[in-house]
Amino acid sequence: MNALEPETGKVVWSVPFASRYGLTAPTPRLAGDILFVTAFYNGSLALRLGDAQPAVLWKSPKATEKDTTYLHSIIPTPFIEAGHLYGVCSYGQLRCLKLETGERLWETLAATTPEKETRWGNAFLVKQADRFWLFNERGHLIIAKLTPQGYAEISRVKLLEATNKDPGRPVVWSHPAFANRSVYARNDQEIVCASLAAER
Repeated sequence: MNALEPETGKVVWSVPFASRYGLTAPTPRLAGDILFVTAFYNGSLALRLGDAQPAVLWKSPKATEKDTTYLHSIIPTPFIEAGHLYGVCSYGQLRCLKLETGERLWETLAATTPEKETRWGNAFLVKQADRFWLFNERGHLIIAKLTPQGYAEISRVKLLEATNKDPGRPVVWSHPAFANRSVYARNDQEIVCASLAAER
């Protein structure tokens, strides 16, 4: 992890964070002065930024996607709100962590692969008002509330068939788009637009 002067490219500070196979798809998140990054194999790193070298708040103690402490996300970008982090770990566990400490408050498979933990289990998270839209690898669009107290599902609908079989099971691994009170989603065969407008 490097901070650079934008005008010159000069390195301001550097913090080691290994990335096995260069696999760091989730976008880093900044909340106040805390920078959070996650990777599938190497786990999480939370830094407190300042004028000089940042301080490491917490870091995954081991590089393993099977025995995880914090969050080992492969595809979806976690969401940070009010001092808490919500994200999907390496085997489909939707988790809530305290941002300051990394303490895990809860986890559930309900939004991803409810039958069992599944390698690369996935759901994309988008916040809207007081709820989240989650689009999971089975093609389900879910409305839910995520709070430090837990996961509360409001509704769910199947938008698409899971057609990509690269991970050894059918999945939809494409982030949806939201615009014009609609959701746009695709698999490997089609793209759909579904209205999200309330019925009158």
